[in-house]
Formats: sequence, C-alpha cells, structure tokens
Amino acid sequence: MPDARLDTIDRKILAILQQDAHTTMEVLAGEVGLSPSPCARRVRNLEAAGVIKRYVAVIDQDKVGLPVSVFASIKLERQREDELDRFARAIARWPEIVECYLMTGQRDYLLRIVVKDLPAYEAFLKRTLTRLEGVASIESSFALSQVKHSQALPVN
Repeated sequence: MPDARLDTIDRKILAILQQDAHTTMEVLAGEVGLSPSPCARRVRNLEAAGVIKRYVAVIDQDKVGLPVSVFASIKLERQREDELDRFARAIARWPEIVECYLMTGQRDYLLRIVVKDLPAYEAFLKRTLTRLEGVASIESSFALSQVKHSQALPVN
C-alpha cells in the first residue's frame, strides 16, 4: 500500500494504534468515525500491505536493568557490497544492538547498543565488535540522558 493510498481514516487508525496497540476495535472505530467491521477490515488491509509490520510491547530499558545507551560509529576498511552485507549479518545476531543504520559521511554505520553498565559495554566491545573482520575503527559515545524517544511516526 503506497503512501498515496493511505487516506485520512487510515492515517488516524495508524496514529491511534501507534499510541496504544491494545485499543479495542470498538474504541478505534469510534475514534475514526467508522463502525467496527469496516474499521477491522482497514486494519487487516494495513497489516496485509505491510504498513503495520507487527505489534510489540515497548519496554523501559532502565526498569529491566539496561540503563546505558551507547552510540557506536563504525568505519569499515572497505565499503563494498559484500563487506556491508557481511557486517549487517554479523550484527543482526547480537541483541545488545537495538538499532543499526547504514550512514553517509565519515562513518559507515551508527549502532545503538544497550547494556547494564560500562564493564558490560567493554566486554561486548572486546568480544564482538573488535573481532569483526573488516572493521577499521569504532568510536563510542555514551548517552547521558534520553531527551526524547518515540516509536510513533508522524503519519498525520
């Protein structure tokens, strides 16, 4: 479902579900001005089209003992396609890496890594990132506090 095919009601549905995926169909339908059956059909269509990928619980990382966020900038020795693919496959195995972006500019990748403390990051760095073939350099920055974090996209 390309962006042009999302109408106002679809966008309202997405905005509401991004705030609370547990919203009942009756409440959702009322919020967007539909009856439950057509609203449920729209939600199913959004799911089938891949607009809604999945439903997840958003976890407070502090409350599960993972208060440290580290942003690691990675520079590879070469930026050939096979090298990029090999790096992407390798980091996909590690749950500590919660986000990874292929970047433009001085560095090739930006990773967000969550750990319980600085020794845990040091251990992760030594046993994983520094052992990856093709990594030329790693630059780590530690987040002091989180000012804003949102999974919600501005669909309205």
